[in-house]
Amino acid sequence: MINRSISRREFIKTTTAIAGTTIIGLRESISAQQKKTATDLVPLGNTGIKVSRLGFGTGTNSGNVQYSLGKEKFIDLIHYAYDKGIRYIDCAQAYRTFGWIGDAIKGLPRENLFILSKVPGKPENILEVIDNHRKTFNTDYIDALLIHCMVKDNWTEEYKKIMDAFDQAKEKKWIRAKGVSCHSLPALHAATVSPWTEVHLVRINPQAKHIDGPEQTWNKPGNKIEPVLEEIKQMKAKGRGVLGMKIIGNGDFTDPEDREKSIRFVMACKEVDAITIGFKSRAEIDEAIERINRALSEQ
Repeated sequence: MINRSISRREFIKTTTAIAGTTIIGLRESISAQQKKTATDLVPLGNTGIKVSRLGFGTGTNSGNVQYSLGKEKFIDLIHYAYDKGIRYIDCAQAYRTFGWIGDAIKGLPRENLFILSKVPGKPENILEVIDNHRKTFNTDYIDALLIHCMVKDNWTEEYKKIMDAFDQAKEKKWIRAKGVSCHSLPALHAATVSPWTEVHLVRINPQAKHIDGPEQTWNKPGNKIEPVLEEIKQMKAKGRGVLGMKIIGNGDFTDPEDREKSIRFVMACKEVDAITIGFKSRAEIDEAIERINRALSEQ
C-alpha cells in the first residue's frame, strides 16, 4: 500500500518549489512579451495605423542608388526585406524607383504593408496625381501620403490648395494619413504648429548630418540636432506620427561606429515611432536589423 501522507515540511518545500518555477516562467513570459525588435509593428502616432519599426527607403540620392541595382535586384531586395519582417516601404514620385514599386510589392499581402509616398511641387490637378500613385502602385490606397521637401516657414499657406486636395483624397479613402517631409527648421516648425499634419518625416541622427537647419533651402543642412529634437517632442505631444530618416547620414556613415551611434541614438528617442533606411543590399538589411535589435535589448 502506498503511503500518500506527507509531512508539513515536505508540503511547504514542494509548494515553494512550484511557486518558484511559476514565477520564473511568468518572468520569462513577460520578458519575452516586452522584448522589442526592429520589425515590431508599432503605432504611428494617433493615426490608428501600425508600421514596422524599420522601413525600407527606396530613394537614396533621389533613388539613384536603388535604381542602379536594376529592377530585378530591386524587387528581390524588397521581398527579402519583407521576409525579414520589414513592412514599411518609403517611396516618392520624385524617386527613380517610383515606377517599380507596383511590381516590387506584387504578390505581397497588401494589408500587411505600410506604403508611404510623397508628392512634389504644386501640380494643377493634385487629385489626379494622387490617383496616379494608386495606379502606379496597383493599390486602392496609400497608407501615408506626404507633401515632399518643404523648406519655407509659410508652406502651409502656399500649399493650401494641395493640403485641401489631400483632405479630399482622405475622404475618398485614397490615403489613410497625410503629412509632410521637411528640409529646414522653419518648415519643420510650421509643420508642428499646423493642425493639418498627421505624419512627420524628419531628418535625425546625432552627428547632425544632412539634418534640418535654419536656412530656408533644401541644400543648407544644419549642424545641431537639439532644435530638431525639440520639434519632435512637440509633435509627439500632439499625437502625431513621427518617422525618422537620414539615420545613416544619407549613406555617408561608412564607418560602422557611426551607424551604431546613430541607430542607438534614434532607438532611444521615444518620440520617433519608426525609421526608414535606404538599402542597397541584403547585408545592409541584416546589419540594420541586428544593430536595432541590440540597441533595443540593451535599453
